[in-house]
Amino acid sequence: MLVPALVFTALVVAVVGSLGAPLITSVAGSFGVSLAAAQWTLTAPLLVGAIATPVLGRLGTGPRRRQVVLATLAVVVAGSVLTVAPLPFGWLLAGRVAQGAGLGLTPLLMGVARDHLPASRSGSAIALLSVASIVGIGVGYPLAGLLTDVAGLRAAYGLGLLVTALALGAAWWSVPRPPAGRASAVDVPGAALLGAGLSALLLAISQSALWTRRPVLAAALVAAAAVLLVGWVRRERRCAAPLVDLALLRTPAVAGANAVMLLGGVGMYLLLTLVTRYVQTPASAGYGFGVGVFVAGLVLVPFSALGFVGGRLVRPLHGRFAPAAVLAAGGGAVLAALVLFALARGQLWLSFAVMGLLGLGVGVFSAAMPAAILAVTPAGETSSAMSFNQVVRSVGFSIGSALGGLTLAAATPPGATFPADAGYTSASWLGAAAMGVTVVAALTLRQASPPGDGPPAGRG
Repeated sequence: MLVPALVFTALVVAVVGSLGAPLITSVAGSFGVSLAAAQWTLTAPLLVGAIATPVLGRLGTGPRRRQVVLATLAVVVAGSVLTVAPLPFGWLLAGRVAQGAGLGLTPLLMGVARDHLPASRSGSAIALLSVASIVGIGVGYPLAGLLTDVAGLRAAYGLGLLVTALALGAAWWSVPRPPAGRASAVDVPGAALLGAGLSALLLAISQSALWTRRPVLAAALVAAAAVLLVGWVRRERRCAAPLVDLALLRTPAVAGANAVMLLGGVGMYLLLTLVTRYVQTPASAGYGFGVGVFVAGLVLVPFSALGFVGGRLVRPLHGRFAPAAVLAAGGGAVLAALVLFALARGQLWLSFAVMGLLGLGVGVFSAAMPAAILAVTPAGETSSAMSFNQVVRSVGFSIGSALGGLTLAAATPPGATFPADAGYTSASWLGAAAMGVTVVAALTLRQASPPGDGPPAGRG
């Protein structure tokens, strides 16, 4: 029962993290706040998740990993209670912040799988966890939209409370204690530097309006992020118990895989945001389909379904091809989806096809990524190494979202509400360029293990 419990927990935290996106308009109307304020119900948990991921990853390498998993899920459940309770908007936002902590759990769950499953099963379980942490987004959208339409905003957040409580129970029942002999020291100053640097960086690249309305502030945030992150790197190199073992990044396979994740994240999330925005644009704009939140969520169902299919394909592919080739294949499917959206999007069914192809590529890509990193990572550093990869992915996603937003903003005529259709074409080709570089980079990765090898399942 360990693998189902781990996958369920990873899926739950991804679903809860994505609940903010389809509910922004409903939150603004229900609480009487601006759309910009309501947007923070999505932005805040993503920021918290990016900051919490490396800290939880380091805690997960120590002897109290089970307690860390349970405590984090308890925080998520408490946050879910705040989103359901009839309280003012500030409490809802606080609840979403607490829910964001759960986004950092996936690397810990990977560490559990690597420590407590036999070698024949740990690789596929870790790949499935990586896929679940992404395609869960496509599960949350339609469910949240349907519940909001049928029973109101609180019902959608009530779903989050229900599934997080179930995940806490599943983790309590199934997550074992880690092997003995692990260190648990956390570099608190390093965590503060990294958290501040990531906050400044992600704010700058996720709030695209800053670059059009306050470019000086946006540039200042980027500069501050650079200074803080350089300071963090210098500290980590001298620290006896670093938050992230940067020595691992000197391994070509690990450094290359993280670079590929950053580039791939840009193209993947850019297309995800483009399609969901396009289908909701009213036909009066000259394009789009004017669908509601629920139908827009249904467009993501093929993304989730084929994402899991893609994840399941990786294990037999690893038996025949090197991990770099499998990564490139996943990136190639995402590239094909971007090209298809750039060239043909005039009918609603094409949006479903694009999202299905995107999901297939994301599933293969995400499931293949852990093998490229963990093949040369000690078992005791699994959570830390994968937490760094998750942070890199978050940065890539944020860049992709900002790139799409800025491109569409540039294509919006003065005084118009919606961008010109050509803006979607331009944004798609930018994403395709990013994915083209991703595919080439994946193919040039120097492999640390022969074809067919997955992440070792050592007991550390």
